[in-house]
Amino acid sequence: MVVAMKEIILDIDGTLLNSQRIISPRTKQALLDAQASGVKLVLASGRPTKGMIGLAHELEMDQHDGLLVSYNGARVTDVQTNEILFDQPIPSDLVVKVLEHLKQFDAVVMINDDQYVYVNDVFSGMIENEGQTINIIQYEAHDGGFLLCEVQDLAKFATFPIPKILIAGSSEYLHSISDQIYAPFKNKLNGAFSSPCYFEFTDLGIDKAKALSIVNQKLAIAPSDVIAFGDAPNDRSIVEYAGVGVVMDNGTVDMKAIADYVTASNNEDGIAVALEKFLVVSD
Repeated sequence: MVVAMKEIILDIDGTLLNSQRIISPRTKQALLDAQASGVKLVLASGRPTKGMIGLAHELEMDQHDGLLVSYNGARVTDVQTNEILFDQPIPSDLVVKVLEHLKQFDAVVMINDDQYVYVNDVFSGMIENEGQTINIIQYEAHDGGFLLCEVQDLAKFATFPIPKILIAGSSEYLHSISDQIYAPFKNKLNGAFSSPCYFEFTDLGIDKAKALSIVNQKLAIAPSDVIAFGDAPNDRSIVEYAGVGVVMDNGTVDMKAIADYVTASNNEDGIAVALEKFLVVSD
């Protein structure tokens, strides 16, 4: 099957990155070749923008007008110019209500600005993840290139625009409380798991595809011109939006059920496998 594509959308964790948290040589070359042929590359992640820049430069997106869809779709940034093309933070009154609500749960709550990740206690971030004990606060700060700052009351402190509220915990605990966390805000905010140990709030109607569809209209890129890759529930919108929606073999059962194509896992060059299969080229 030959598909003329103008844009490739890629989730990062569990999709672009393998379990060693790197882009494999085969996948990297496939993406460089696609861009060289005129295909636009988009990284779409729950990560903050700052935590995506390094990967964007590794993929030379700054030389090919690439885009970053960060905070699960709350912001879109042009890699080459650093221009913010779309920005929709959570309304400030709802930020306060969510942060107050979260005080009753034994989970790690994180917000950030351009420099810091803010938490109640930097020593409270030890959780079980995939059979390992990790400091999820350190993990998040390191990935985003942030400094850490302790704040006694996040609800009172959060007076700046916040695109996303991140809640972290062990998978078992977080899934056991997710309905309680989300219940008061179901018709007011978007909430979704981005990984088994992350539940995230963004503004109502915000997801990766909404932000990108607004930008793509201006670029004259139709959904039929797009192939998208993901693995987790917060990737559903881009997989459903794209003309070809691809889910990694390591993706969730629900995500595989909506895919146009299930490719190899993130440890088996699944992106490159799918791009080679569909012969992605520009018009």
